[in-house]
Amino acid sequence: MKCIFIFLFMLLAHITSAQKNNKLETFFVNGKCEMCKDRIEKTVNKLRVRFADWDVNSHMLTVSYDSTKMDRKKIEQALVSVGHDTKDLVAHDEVYEALPACCHYDRSQTALTTVNKQWITGIVLQEDTKGKLTAVHHANITNLHQPGTVSTDSFGIFKIFTEVPAQLQISYVGFKTDTIAIKEVSEVKIILKNGSTGNLSEVVVQSKRFSTYVSSINPLNTMIITSKELAKAACCNLSESFETSPSIDVSYTDGVTGMKQIQLLGLAGQYSQLLTENSSEIRGLAGPFGLSFVPGPWLESIEVTKGIGTVVNGYESMTGQINIEEKKPDRAEKLFINGYINSTGRMESNIMLAKKLNDKWSTGLLTNINGSPVKNDHNKDGFLDMPTGRQFNIVNRWKYEGHNGWIIQLALKALSDKRIAGQTNFDEKKDKLTTHAYGLGIDIEQYAATSKVGYVFPNHKYKSIGWIVTAVKLNNNSYYGLRPYEAQQGSLYSNLIYQNIIGNSFHKFRTGISFLNETFKEKFNASPYQRRETVPGAYFEYNYSGEKKLSIVAGIRADYHNDYHWMVTPRLHVKYDFTPQTNLRLSAGSGFRTANIFAENTGLFISSRDYMILDPINKYGYGLGYEKAWNYGLNLVHNFHIGENHGSISLDAYHTKFTDQTVVDIDASTQQILFYPLQGKSFSNSLQAEINYSPFYNFEIRLAYRWLDVQTQYKTGVLEKPLIAKNRGFLNLAYSTHTNWKFDVTSQWYGPKRIPNTLMNPADKQMASQSPAYMQLNAQVSKKLGKKWELYLGAENITNYVQEKMILSADNPFSNYFDASLIWGPVNERLIYAGFRFKIK
Repeated sequence: MKCIFIFLFMLLAHITSAQKNNKLETFFVNGKCEMCKDRIEKTVNKLRVRFADWDVNSHMLTVSYDSTKMDRKKIEQALVSVGHDTKDLVAHDEVYEALPACCHYDRSQTALTTVNKQWITGIVLQEDTKGKLTAVHHANITNLHQPGTVSTDSFGIFKIFTEVPAQLQISYVGFKTDTIAIKEVSEVKIILKNGSTGNLSEVVVQSKRFSTYVSSINPLNTMIITSKELAKAACCNLSESFETSPSIDVSYTDGVTGMKQIQLLGLAGQYSQLLTENSSEIRGLAGPFGLSFVPGPWLESIEVTKGIGTVVNGYESMTGQINIEEKKPDRAEKLFINGYINSTGRMESNIMLAKKLNDKWSTGLLTNINGSPVKNDHNKDGFLDMPTGRQFNIVNRWKYEGHNGWIIQLALKALSDKRIAGQTNFDEKKDKLTTHAYGLGIDIEQYAATSKVGYVFPNHKYKSIGWIVTAVKLNNNSYYGLRPYEAQQGSLYSNLIYQNIIGNSFHKFRTGISFLNETFKEKFNASPYQRRETVPGAYFEYNYSGEKKLSIVAGIRADYHNDYHWMVTPRLHVKYDFTPQTNLRLSAGSGFRTANIFAENTGLFISSRDYMILDPINKYGYGLGYEKAWNYGLNLVHNFHIGENHGSISLDAYHTKFTDQTVVDIDASTQQILFYPLQGKSFSNSLQAEINYSPFYNFEIRLAYRWLDVQTQYKTGVLEKPLIAKNRGFLNLAYSTHTNWKFDVTSQWYGPKRIPNTLMNPADKQMASQSPAYMQLNAQVSKKLGKKWELYLGAENITNYVQEKMILSADNPFSNYFDASLIWGPVNERLIYAGFRFKIK
C-alpha cells in the first residue's frame, strides 16, 4: 500500500510539473491561404509541440509547448526557414519567393528589412462622370525604388519588375501625378477619377484564380465551382449549374417533362451523394427532382468530390459527393434580385434578403418563383416542347456566431412544384387519366428543416463538436398518361461529429454517430410499395498530415440497417505532393444504398412499357435488395506558369465496380421495363484530361476530353449502358474586360451513344442502334452597370441541333409502341434568354 501511495504521489507531482511547464502562446505569423496554414502547422508540429493552430483570417498562431524544451524564438526561427515572416523575424527573399504564388502574402505587416523582386501586373482605368470605366493607353508607371518607367498598352495593362513593397508613380495627361504603395504582388487596378484635378483612387488588389479549381490542400479530389463560374450561364437551378463543367454530364430524362438528370463518372446521379451544406436534405424520392428544387442564384459555391467520399457524411456515396453551399445571411448581399426570361416564355424571379441583427445574430430570406405559361411545339409532333406550370420556393435562414465558440445555423424550407405536359390539346380538367388526349401532371410539395450546432473549445481550437439534424417531408401526386403515381416520404437524419487531435496536429481524427429513419409509401398504377429504413451508424476518420508531402485520410463506418443488417464501408484517400505544383491523389472505398426504382426512372413512365420486377430476393421494399459498389480513383494535378501566365493540367482515372445492383433493362423488350438483381458484372471506367490556362490578362481557357466505358450484365448479355456518350470533348472560353463586360462561350462535342433495342417494333417505330455524334454551343455576354446592376444575354444550342424522332408513335400515344424516354440529344431548339442581377451589399 505504501508503494502505491508513493507511486501516486510521484505521478501527481509529474502531472503538476508538466502543467506548470506547459505554455500557451498566441502570436502573429504571416501567411495567406490554406496551403500556408498546412505548412505553418506542419513546421511547428515537427518541433514536437503539444498543439499548433494557425488562423487564416487573423494570421494568429496559437501554440502549446513545454517551456523547458522549447521557446518562442525557436518556433519563429523554424517558421521563417520555410518562408513565413513574424513580427520579429523575416524570411530570406529566396525562401519567400520559392513559395507557391497563392502563398505570397503582404509582407508590409512584418519586420521586413529585405526586398523581394517580383512582377506586378496591373491595369489603369479612367472613370467618367457616369461611373463608366475605359482603358487608359500610354499612362506612365514609374518605379520610385529603382530606375525605369513603363507605359500601359491599348488595353490599359502594364507589367513591371520591382521590389515589393514598392512605390509606384502614375502620371497621365489631364490628371494629377500621384504615388501609390504596392504591398502585395497580385493584380492591381488603378482608377483615375474624372476631372483634371482628380486624384488616383484607392488601389484594388485582387487575387486571381480560376473560377473552377481543385483544392490544393484537400486529400480528396474536390472541385470547387465558385459563384463566378455559376454566373457564366443562367443557372436557373442546380441541374443547369454544371453546363460549364466537363466532369458532369447533364441530359434530359425524356422528351416531355423537361426534367434533367446528371451523371458523374458515367453513372446516374443517384450514385453521387447530394448534400446541402453537408446535410442530407435532397435524397430518396426527391433525388431525381431535387436538382430543380435548388435555384442557381441561391448558391455560393458547389463542391464536387470525384470518387468515393468521406465516411462522415454517410454511406451512400459511390461515384462522388456533390455538396452545395447556399448564401449565408452573415455574408450575403443585403438585397439581391434576379430576373430571367427566355424565348420559350419561361420566366424566373429570385429575391434574397439578408440582415445582421447584431454582432452575433443574422437572418436571411430566399425566395424563388418560376413558371412557363406559354405552350410551344416547335417540332410539330403534337407534344409540348416543355411543360407549363410554376414552382414556388422559399427558405428562411438564421445564424448565430458567438464569441465563446458556439455557432448555430437554422434553415426552414418549403417548396411547391406543379407542371402539366403532354399533347398540345390536352385539357387536364377533361382529359386526365383518359384516352381523349395524352397528358401528365406532376404535383410535388416538400418541406424541410435543418439545424446545425457547433462548438469550438476556446482554449483548444483543434477540438470541436457538431450536431446536424435534418427533417424532410415530401408528397408527390402525379400521373403519366393512364398511370397514376403517388409517393410520400418522411426522413429524419442526425449526425453527431467530434473532432480532436492525437498528440499533436499531425494526427487528427473525426468520429461520431449518425441515425437515419425514413418511411417510403409509393403507389404506381394501383400497386402499393412500402418500406421503412432505420439505420443507426458510427464512424471514425483519421487524418495524417505530418510529412511535408504526404497526407492521408482513412475512414471506416459501420451501419446497422433494419433489413440488410450490418454494413461496413471503408474509405481511403492519399495525397502526395511531388512538388508544390504537382500532386497525386489516390482513393478507394465502398458505398451502399437502396434503389428507388420508380422515382429514379420517371422518364420511363412516358412510354407504354409495363413495369416488371424479376427474381425478387425478399419481400422488403421492391424485393431487390441493396446496391453496393467499390470505387478506385487516381488524380494528378500540375500547376504551371508560362511567363506570367498561369494554368493547370488535371488527369483523372476512376473505376467503379458493382457487387450488387438493381439492373434497369429496357433492351429485352420494347413493351417492358425489367428490374432485377445483378447477376454478373457491372462497372464503369472513366478517364478525363483537363487543361485550364490563362494566356493573357482576364482570358481563361478550359479544354477537356473524357472517355467512358460503362457496361452491365443484362438478361441478353453484357451491354454498354444505353444513352451514354463514350467520348466527350469540352471547350470553355471566358473573357472579361476592364469595362465590366464578360463573354463566355461553351462548346461540347458528344460522341455516338448506344440506343436501346427497338427492332421488335414496326419499321416506322424503330430507332437506329447508335446515335450520331453532335456538337452543342452555348454563349453568354454580361455587363455590370456600376456596383449594383448586371445585365446578361445568352443563347443555348446555338447550332440549333435537335434530336429527330424524340417520341416514338407520337401520333398514337396510347399504342403499344409509344415511347418518349429514348433521349440521346438536345430536345429544345435554339433558345435565347436575358436577365438581370441587382445587388445592394
